[in-house]
Amino acid sequence: MPLFLIALALLQGAPCQGEAARHVAQARQLGDAFDLIGAADAYGAAVKAGCASVQATAIYLHGLVAARAADAQFGSASSLVPVKEAIAELELHAAADPVVRLMQAVLRGAMPAAQHERLEMALLIDQMLRMESVQLEAGFQGLPVVSAHEAAGFFWLQLHVYDEAGRAFDLAARRIGRTPHVRVGLARTAAGRGDRTAACAEYADLMTWWANRTATPPEIAEARAYLTGPSCARPSAGPATRR
Repeated sequence: MPLFLIALALLQGAPCQGEAARHVAQARQLGDAFDLIGAADAYGAAVKAGCASVQATAIYLHGLVAARAADAQFGSASSLVPVKEAIAELELHAAADPVVRLMQAVLRGAMPAAQHERLEMALLIDQMLRMESVQLEAGFQGLPVVSAHEAAGFFWLQLHVYDEAGRAFDLAARRIGRTPHVRVGLARTAAGRGDRTAACAEYADLMTWWANRTATPPEIAEARAYLTGPSCARPSAGPATRR
């Protein structure tokens, strides 16, 4: 077996135990509920409980949160500092761990995405997708909480390039599955294209998946607002004809 796959097997074959495992399970639930900060903190709690193998994941998620915040500031130099710090912190684990190198690749792609530098971002997206594809084709999982394939779709959405975003989320759906992040990505892509029928269907699918959960993260509030807005309103049948 190639050294790359041996490293992956070692990484994914040693789950956390006891209290740390409970924190990891909570992190996954929070990630599915779109709470990246909560998921990162839960992974951090797992590290404190004795599971050092998820430390890189906590750093990765904090870096993604910082990158999303940087996008709101147009990728200013100061806003990208926490992203660069996360990449540097991951370097301590990257030499012997291909998964951590993939995390770094995603965070590097997040920086030009925040700055709306399309060409550089596209090159980095290609790199990170190739890296994760090797992992997936070997039978391993993608990156935790937000895979590289999902991140690629969100990067294209940041630039409002909906055709590329659609292709990215379609590919993510095939390779990763219809995760909650893929569902919201497909819905936003359809809405951005102005395809109301598809957007209504995708947001409805997201709400069906969300079911009876009581929390209302921004993504779920967004879905409800779209579904109750004019884009999904049924056409009026008009006044009845008198005979």
